[in-house]
Amino acid sequence: MSIIKLNNRALRSATAVGTTTGLGDMAFISKATASSSSTISITSGIDSTYKEYVFIFKDIHPGTDGSRLKFQADTGTNTNYNQTVTSLFFYVQQGESDDTLLAYGSGQHQVQGTGFQDLSLNIDSDGNDSSLCGYLHVFNPSSSTFVKHFIGTTQCVGNGYYSFGNYSAGYFNTTTAITRFQFKMSSGNIDAGTISLYGIT
Repeated sequence: MSIIKLNNRALRSATAVGTTTGLGDMAFISKATASSSSTISITSGIDSTYKEYVFIFKDIHPGTDGSRLKFQADTGTNTNYNQTVTSLFFYVQQGESDDTLLAYGSGQHQVQGTGFQDLSLNIDSDGNDSSLCGYLHVFNPSSSTFVKHFIGTTQCVGNGYYSFGNYSAGYFNTTTAITRFQFKMSSGNIDAGTISLYGIT
């Protein structure tokens, strides 16, 4: 909730209302739109301005059926996207035929790995009604003291019209400031969708 600051000290004599400020506000930074994109790289806007950043995924549609959305990060102006990650991944599955599952994604976690981290299970591409939505929350990426934690939550349609609730979390094992992120599918392109970046005040 924002706090409204009055330009005058006395409420009864207030003549103008100032701008809204407050902890927890989302400040829009940028938006990238996929169009058969092999990768989407966010290379600016991630600095010490904010302690938290949120990427919001809207209707990410893979070009290849059964692909998974993945991400990695890097420091400075580096573009290797191979930072060391320790992470976990679990998911909830609900089928259209009412079959359910709660499971740990043993193939989606990393133990001091340098690969791209999964944000989802398989996403269907065989129809335009299949896509992924969700967010990735990154904490204090500019810290020079602590490792960089993240939490990802996504929802997608996959594996023959199952609803997958995907949950990933972990940390980049570096005390160097992280300045850029890259997103891609496990195979093929990101056919369509948007990735928006916000800073949290």
